[in-house]
Amino acid sequence: MRTLRENAEAILARQQPDFYFDFMQSLAMVFDPPALRSTRPTPGGPETKDEWGVTYIWPEGAPGAHPIARPETLAIPDIEHWESYLQVPEVRGADWSETIQMASEVDRSEKYLAVMSGGGLFERSHHLMGLENALANYLLYPDKVFELLNVIKDYKIAYLEEVAAAIHPDVIFFHDDWGHKRNIFLPPDVWRKLIKPLHTEIVAKAHELGIFFLHHADCICEPLVLDMVEMGIDAWQGVIAQNDIVEIQRVTEGRLAMVGGFDGPKVDIETATESDVRAEVRRVIDTYCPAGRFFPGIPNGTLYTPGLMDYYRDEMEVYGREWAIKNPVL
Repeated sequence: MRTLRENAEAILARQQPDFYFDFMQSLAMVFDPPALRSTRPTPGGPETKDEWGVTYIWPEGAPGAHPIARPETLAIPDIEHWESYLQVPEVRGADWSETIQMASEVDRSEKYLAVMSGGGLFERSHHLMGLENALANYLLYPDKVFELLNVIKDYKIAYLEEVAAAIHPDVIFFHDDWGHKRNIFLPPDVWRKLIKPLHTEIVAKAHELGIFFLHHADCICEPLVLDMVEMGIDAWQGVIAQNDIVEIQRVTEGRLAMVGGFDGPKVDIETATESDVRAEVRRVIDTYCPAGRFFPGIPNGTLYTPGLMDYYRDEMEVYGREWAIKNPVL
């Protein structure tokens, strides 16, 4: 019987797994100093400001916190003078003792040791400027935006060096949503000019340090998947069903492992039945696992309607094993 880590490694290597499952189950996530010292908003609680100067709020009933883009709260109100406003958190010389203790308790034969790095290049930039301002600035002031992105990139690389020295994680779970449910945010040529080269540097640093790069983007990324391969991204987590996943598997030829496929918005509703959830789990496994290097899962990690996660977990456990037995890797 393989461990979760060994089972994940089998799927990644196109070898026979004991079962098909969500790659996220094989990660043992630990908190790093930036996460431990950050001020986080709470559901229904007051606005808070992070170390970058971005103000967040978590409205009651919302699935999570989001940045506030009022004129008086923008961390960077003027991209032409971004240097005057940007405050970059100190990443060198942090106290990693608590993280080191958490990491020491992880059985790396059972799971991958992982850390999450939120606020990638695009997300951090629009959190600092507000989404509407950021989208305009990417088009009107690309040189200034590129200067800002370079600073964020340098922070991410410094972070990778620090976390590698402290605990040497197996996986970096890197967040940067490049699109929404219908398309990507930026014109592809703009994304390729401003985001791609700097993100490639971040991925290269992770690989230099021996860290698997797991990129989270629960959105449309279909126009960028060949770029993601070129950038060296090991796996894309958060693949929503609105992408043509079968076509992506064809064009990437297995070079980009993927995690997701479950159509949460279709199923995560009060009128959904047990059979609806189970049928969606089976659709995902039947449709996407045959191409290999695919981990079925919920792109955003959970279903919010009470009771549905119980059906989801049970079907993933039962059908994920059944499918592996009936569909051996040859």
